[in-house]
Amino acid sequence: MPAASGAAAASAMKQIRFRPEEPEDEAFLCALYATTRQEEMALTGWPAERQEAFLRQQFRFQTAHYRRHYGGAAFEIILLDQRPMGRIYVHRGPEDIRLMDIALLPEYRGAGIGGTILRGLLGEAARARKPVTLHVEPYNRALRLYQRLGFQVIEQRGPNLFLEWRPSDQYAAAV
Repeated sequence: MPAASGAAAASAMKQIRFRPEEPEDEAFLCALYATTRQEEMALTGWPAERQEAFLRQQFRFQTAHYRRHYGGAAFEIILLDQRPMGRIYVHRGPEDIRLMDIALLPEYRGAGIGGTILRGLLGEAARARKPVTLHVEPYNRALRLYQRLGFQVIEQRGPNLFLEWRPSDQYAAAV
């Protein structure tokens, strides 16, 4: 899907659904993860086999980390017309809603779909009167989207930025 207008993203959202991850999704999730690291891998000069092995290992490490540190989180597949197009991992804690990860296949990036999904999460947070928090690398293109949506950089945590979005009374009333 090429970059689209807001109307096209809204139209696509009518067809977007979420479902819990299943063991059968592992190959899709690993391939999706690899697409999020393509630019980085291009800089390594490694042969394709080494890149693939490294990415499989990193995918397993990330999955284990999320499962170990975010008990009770929602690990969902994003579907468009019943076809997997991405993933979203959200931990709804007592103090905040943590966006652990969101990723779309490359052909769906830049079309407004991710922003629309995130605005839905912000609406949920506003109704619950909870902040949304996340970690992002400073060079990640999604950082601009997060900032446009009102996320603020709270601090640098290791190689990542820790961001927070707080609901305002106006936002809560609008959703």
